[in-house]
Amino acid sequence: MGAPGMQIEDRLARFATTNILDDHARRIMRLSIFDWTVCALAGQTEPVAKILLRKGRFEGGLEQATVIGGTKLPAARAALINGAISHALDYDDTHFDHIGHTSVAVVPAALATAQAQGRTMAEFVDAALIGSEAAVRVGTWLGRDHYQVGFHQTATSGAFGAALASLRLMDAPRDRIVAGLGLATTRAAGLKSQFGTMGKPLNAGLAAEAGVEAALWAVAGLTSADHGLGGPLGFGATHHGHANAAALDGLGDEWRMKSVSYKYHACCHGLHAMLEALGSLQLDPAKVAQVQIATHPRWMSVCNKPAPQTGLEAKFSYAQTAAMTLAGVDTGAIQSFSDDIATHSVLTVLRQRVQVVEDDTLTEMQARVVVTMADGGERQAFQDLAAPVPVQELESKLRHKGRALVGADHADRLWGAVNGDSLSAYVDLLGAPDLIDRSESIDIARQTLDGFMS
Repeated sequence: MGAPGMQIEDRLARFATTNILDDHARRIMRLSIFDWTVCALAGQTEPVAKILLRKGRFEGGLEQATVIGGTKLPAARAALINGAISHALDYDDTHFDHIGHTSVAVVPAALATAQAQGRTMAEFVDAALIGSEAAVRVGTWLGRDHYQVGFHQTATSGAFGAALASLRLMDAPRDRIVAGLGLATTRAAGLKSQFGTMGKPLNAGLAAEAGVEAALWAVAGLTSADHGLGGPLGFGATHHGHANAAALDGLGDEWRMKSVSYKYHACCHGLHAMLEALGSLQLDPAKVAQVQIATHPRWMSVCNKPAPQTGLEAKFSYAQTAAMTLAGVDTGAIQSFSDDIATHSVLTVLRQRVQVVEDDTLTEMQARVVVTMADGGERQAFQDLAAPVPVQELESKLRHKGRALVGADHADRLWGAVNGDSLSAYVDLLGAPDLIDRSESIDIARQTLDGFMS
């Protein structure tokens, strides 16, 4: 879409108003919205959620958009809180083209703006798809150095996707879309140094908020640099961006969101290939002498915390999650990532048997596991998260995940609403559901580990 020589801002502005013809891309977006919603509903009891909800309710304001739990707040505030809540469990989707969580930045912005503008479910879905695709493309345009040097792509490229989604829903003309992108460049921010703290989910919320506010400012007439992204002193040039023009090839015709990856383990997506590979071996931990994990070098600075002390830190640790898998602790259960489980003596012993090595022949979606057994034998496994998965299998897995997070009844009603035509019917389900009773399952991880010791 657009001549190859066009500036990135102009190409994105054209894309924001494109007529979407790909129904499969729309289908994937609805899956992402369902996944985003169940993660957000399950995340509302997390400390970061409680803090932001309490602050939002105290400040109040125009009742424009629904926050998870049922409170209504101004659109930008609702986007901020919903973005952070949905990323609180680190259980949401990831796109590996740029290593970013698209939904937690874009969907809250699109949802808040759709409500404030009185839009339909179909318009909300299309705007979320436009914004998510743009986030992936901008992230790819920025390139890997942007991420590797320490910027959090969910927060940075996500802010531009959030802005485009909101601008589309506001029917902004081309010049106002460019202005909105320019304004987003001076708000987009987020660092990987926040990983393992409440600052990480806050990054997602800040991106959603920045997108909504940039759109509101632009539509109101606020001016901005026309080339805030690609100019000599623009966001790309000042944030280690490579300005990879090929990232925009096929924009509007080819949808990279079709290859978004969903999580089935409640931790950093960089760990998932390893967890799938190690889990497939079905090992007796008493017979394991050493586990060697080979991963792409970029993950070494993201999820290689060797001795996590908290549940949040455990979500970014190869050694910890490998030890959990060996000990039979369910890494798909959010209650497994608690502070006390993180420092359980069984796991602190097992994780010392884990060695993590770099392998630049692997992609960021691949992992190889070599297990040396106590008798000297070896077991190996390999996993590639990029392997195609039929949409029916994705649907089945996500519905199972949703039922585990919010209960079968609420998950099934959400599934119907996400795939329906009424935005209000969907929004009505964002209030606090009768979440599944975890009183019996909350101690399963501890009981598993205590049993391991005996």
